[in-house]
Parts: sequence; C-alpha cells; structure tokens
Amino acid sequence: MKRKFLITKNTIIQIWLVFFSVGWLLLISMKLPEYGLIMNLISQMFWLHSSYKAWKEANQIGLFINTVLFTIITIYGIVNYWFLN
Repeated sequence: MKRKFLITKNTIIQIWLVFFSVGWLLLISMKLPEYGLIMNLISQMFWLHSSYKAWKEANQIGLFINTVLFTIITIYGIVNYWFLN
C-alpha cells in the first residue's frame, strides 16, 4: 500500500515554525537581537496557531498560555529595541 505525501496547511505551518524559530536564535547568537526579535515575532504567529490547535485538540492549554505570554514579552522587546532607544 502506497502512502501519498500531501502537503497540508499544517505541514507548511510546521516548516515555517522551525525556519523562523531557528532563524531568530541564529540572529540573536550573531549579536543582532533587534532583528532576532522581529523574526521571533513572526515565528510567534505560527506558534500561536499550533499551540491553539493543540489546546483545542489535546486540551494542552499550558502550551497556549506560555505562547501568549512569550508573544507579549517579544512585543515588549521589539518596542524596547526599536522605539525606546
């Protein structure tokens, strides 16, 4: 029996989640935290989607709450680096 490999919306979201999450870590490690924060905020969109889905499908509300708090902290970091300097 052959399996068909279908690229679904969830597969695309998971790929972008990994790309942006690793990307912001690389930018921060290269001493570019202001750009790392922007990439982190982009990754948070995918984290929010995935954690919300995990909350609704598997009742993992802790992951969703953690992601929301992390998004708020990231927004504070962006405001601090880009607008309050």
